[in-house]
Amino acid sequence: MTPPPLYLQTPFAIRQRCDLLFQKACQNELDYFFCDLTQLDAVTEYVLKITQETYPDFQIPFHSRWRHFGVGNYSRLAELKAVTQTLSPLEQAKVLVDLVIVSVLLDAGAGEKWQYFELQTGQMFQRSEGLAVASFRMFCSGAFSSYSSYPLQVDSLGLEQLDLGQLKEQFQVSSENPLVGLEGRLKLLQKLGKVMRKSPELFGEDCPRLGNLVNYWLSQQDEAGKLSALTVFNTVIQGLGEIWPGRFTLEGINLGDVWQHSAIPDDHFVPFHKLSQWLTYSLLEPLESLGLKIKDLDQLTGLAEYRNGGLCIDLGLLQVKQPDILEVAHVPSSEVIVEWRGLTVILLDKIAEKMREKLQLTTAELPLVKVLQGGTWTAGRRIAAQLRQGLPPLRLESDGTVF
Repeated sequence: MTPPPLYLQTPFAIRQRCDLLFQKACQNELDYFFCDLTQLDAVTEYVLKITQETYPDFQIPFHSRWRHFGVGNYSRLAELKAVTQTLSPLEQAKVLVDLVIVSVLLDAGAGEKWQYFELQTGQMFQRSEGLAVASFRMFCSGAFSSYSSYPLQVDSLGLEQLDLGQLKEQFQVSSENPLVGLEGRLKLLQKLGKVMRKSPELFGEDCPRLGNLVNYWLSQQDEAGKLSALTVFNTVIQGLGEIWPGRFTLEGINLGDVWQHSAIPDDHFVPFHKLSQWLTYSLLEPLESLGLKIKDLDQLTGLAEYRNGGLCIDLGLLQVKQPDILEVAHVPSSEVIVEWRGLTVILLDKIAEKMREKLQLTTAELPLVKVLQGGTWTAGRRIAAQLRQGLPPLRLESDGTVF
């Protein structure tokens, strides 16, 4: 029986469907991976070691886009704050929301060749950090605003008017410096501009703007001034859901980051919503700057992407059953990738539980979003750098809208 689309757009469904794959993997009933839980302690110890090295005081921030804006030992956010210091706290939060949404949507794997030279600091960056810096500079240039008198915003017309030439120039793309999925990223942003016009209750009426989401979320807080992370996630899913290309639709609704695996009974659907959750995690800090307290944080899941998933393969928590799958590239819809991502989601929960147990901390004291930051993502990158100069263990064919 096919489930309703709203179910498949929930973190509950992500965990439930991924757990079905996990149970089968533990019984060695999947085609591509086997879960070796005897390695869980060793992997947890490695993640804990990396976390303690990175954050000796254990003041771990959220795993979000904001961490990348400080790359190269330079605070770009301080630079932005100096420009916006005359604005009200509400307007400053809107600017941050404008920035982080476009930056996350432009962050979907850069490929191994692309790099970005930042004129302001004289530094060269690659991968997620490079995309963060490039998108930051593009935002500060006013490229996403249709109002020259107010460049630091992202409005619908500004997005719709973007063209490939602009994106190539801003991201320094050339035949010698190719960026994976550039056209996919452009279409994503252009479509977002159109979608924003359909939801004036979220983005505003006269000049639909991403930052206006702040007004909506302020209206959704409870009497104690708390806002559910699920509310932010649901807003992202509902407000931006139509932008994702080439995905499954159900009852006329674009399901987004939802794929199929034959081991799942009936409909075979396995949801992940990686970018939507990454964006949700990244939106929480601007909202906290207004005094909102975030609840239900651990209702969200770990991120099914190649750093977290790569960690599990590289340290033996996930065993590859067919070594030849490491030799070819795979598209996101392939069962190899769906299996890998699904198992990663559950294993991140297992690692988080084991870390809390070792440290004698509660979920509130060490939420999953901090385990990711401290953490599994950092450890996954570290081990990949040691083994393959930073490349993930599985080769991915990305269109710039999944990873």
